[in-house]
Amino acid sequence: MDILGTSLRICVDDLDAAVPVYERLAGAEAARFENGSVEVAAVGPFFLMSGPEGHLEVLSKIKATLAVKDVDDALADLHTVGAQIIAGPKSTPIGRSLVARHPDGSVFEYMDRKDAPQ
Repeated sequence: MDILGTSLRICVDDLDAAVPVYERLAGAEAARFENGSVEVAAVGPFFLMSGPEGHLEVLSKIKATLAVKDVDDALADLHTVGAQIIAGPKSTPIGRSLVARHPDGSVFEYMDRKDAPQ
């Protein structure tokens, strides 16, 4: 699997207030989208998330989002090392993703840009 980068996941109470701070820190403009009832802003290496507490509690258990070249390749490697696939693969507004629990218990999201709107 080719890991291309990592994004940190940060839950915030007020996405509108947080976005300008992270845009300034990252030197990048936010790309905003919704994932169910959760609002997300991707800003440089940060995924800012805001929404219902129950949803954020689940999402905050994911340590980081790993950008990969191909989710299918990641899936094969994850199966090889004995990871448990929790969700996906599925299409999202920015590509395909899956969530996996590694044998040590760590949970990560793997995301590629395939099938992303251009």
